[in-house]
Formats: sequence, C-alpha cells, structure tokens
Amino acid sequence: MNMKAVLGGTFNVIHDGHKALIRRAFELSDDVIIGLSTDDFASSSRKRTNPYYLRMKGLIFFLESIGKHAEIQPLSDQFGFTLTVEKCYLIVSKETESTGIQINKKRAEAGLEPLFVSVIDMVRNTKGAEIHASNILSGEYSRTGDSNAMSIAVGSMNHAKVEAVRAVMERIYGNVRIIPTDVESGVPEQPFGDDTYKGAVNRAKAALGDNSLAVGIEAGVFELYGHLYDVQHCAIIDDTGNITVGMSSGFRYPDKIADMIRNGVTVGDAMASVYGDSRNNREGAIGTLSRGQLDRKTLSEQSVTAAMIPRLWEEP
Repeated sequence: MNMKAVLGGTFNVIHDGHKALIRRAFELSDDVIIGLSTDDFASSSRKRTNPYYLRMKGLIFFLESIGKHAEIQPLSDQFGFTLTVEKCYLIVSKETESTGIQINKKRAEAGLEPLFVSVIDMVRNTKGAEIHASNILSGEYSRTGDSNAMSIAVGSMNHAKVEAVRAVMERIYGNVRIIPTDVESGVPEQPFGDDTYKGAVNRAKAALGDNSLAVGIEAGVFELYGHLYDVQHCAIIDDTGNITVGMSSGFRYPDKIADMIRNGVTVGDAMASVYGDSRNNREGAIGTLSRGQLDRKTLSEQSVTAAMIPRLWEEP
C-alpha cells in the first residue's frame, strides 16, 4: 500500500525552503496531506502573519504550478492530524526536526506506530543564512533569498495589498523584494471620488525612499449610474518621479450599505454591521458580496497590473 506523506507549516510566503519540503513529499508519495496553520496558531508565534485565505491561495498556486494536488487541512497546533493518521512519511526541515521527534513520542504514548521522518536541509539566502518567511515579508530579501533583488515599496501594511503587489511584480520582473511601508494616505478614512486617486498617489510618493518603485493602493467609492460603486486605484512611482495609475474592476454596493456609507459610515463598518465581522474580515467586502467569487487580493492585482501597463507598452 502506498503510504501517505504529510507535512505542515504556516506558509506565510511560499519560498524555496517550502518548495523543497513539498517536492520531497511528492517524491515519497502521490498521496500528500499538508497542514496549514490556522490564523490563531500562526499568530501565536509570529509578529506578522498573512491571513489563512491568502496563505491557502499561495499554497494552491504553487501546487498547480508543479502539476500536483494535495489535501490541505487546517492545523491548530504543532501535532494536528499527525496523531491520528496511519503510519506515513513525515517531512520536516532541520528547523522543525524536533517537532517530528515530539510527534513520534506522542504517537508512542498513544500506542501508535512511529512516522517515518524525512529531514530536509534548510535552504539558504544569498548571504548564507537560512531563509525565513519573516525576512521575505519585511523585504530583506526576495522569495528566493536574494538580498540584491529589485526593491519595490508598498505604501501599506495591508496583507492583501502587499501580496497582490508581490504577485504582479514577480510575474513582470521575476525576483523582487517587496517592502511594506506604513504611510499616511492624506485623505479621509473613507475616500470618495477623486480622493481615491489622491490617496493612492500620496501612498506611493511617501513609500518610495531609495527603492526602484513604490506602489500606492486606495479603494474608494464613486456615485455612478444612480448607485454607489467601489473602484480601487493604484499609483506606481519610480525613482525618476514618473507616476502611472490603474484601476480595478468596479462593483456596486447594495443600497442599504450604500446609504450607510453616504451617511458617513466607512465601508468596513457598514459591511460588519450588516453581514458580521467574521465574514467581512476574511476576504473584504468583495469576498462577502460576490460569495467568494472575488477577493480583495484579486482586485488589488487588477489595479496594480493596470497601473503597470504604461510601463510595459511599446510606444506606437
């Protein structure tokens, strides 16, 4: 019988170390289970953690890129399903080898056979240190560990915006360092109309510093066709001062939500009031209203891609 291969992690940003673990699992078995840390478990040991849905999307994207499928289960502690699965391979890194030892100790106490532990060496960055997702999230080096990669600042600490910029810029430039920067938009908390453009530009300018590019993203509401629409704006500035702007697809708010926003309530508060905090916080207003067909990262990717178009076209 083909034994399963199991592994687990936070997978904050899929990097070369994670890829080595996953590839090793598929070398040992076609039947792979991946435990993905829940938000509560992940945040208990990390200062900055991408939300579960973003980490899930990144994991699925990598699996699809290598033509593989795995069962993904939420992991609420370091043991998870490893204390209930049949005898199988457990894939760990040098960093988490001790967890494998603890798992087998727990299994022995429960009268279960030990798992076969396969240990993968830690992947190192260009400076020789072990790659960690936290250093990628801070912009110290790229997903591959390259500290000399092109530096791109994002004028926001919002997870969805930062990961959207990473996704688009990696498709365009390949290896990049994405640097989240806490800056002020200079516009009201709930932008209306032109303030959306102004907020995006202000964020980009404030974040640029010594970086090659800086990206500002602002979501705002617009009165269009007798209803209230949400249209996200992205501004990108380079080290010469040139600014390009793009927008996401727009979507209409329900009249009840629209009336609340017109009366001074922010989109987030209006959505939380009508639909509840937990639903709105997972994937934003668009995730709730589209029933999961779109999420805020997708909208951000649209606006970033659109803002990059003038930098990609060839002058006729």
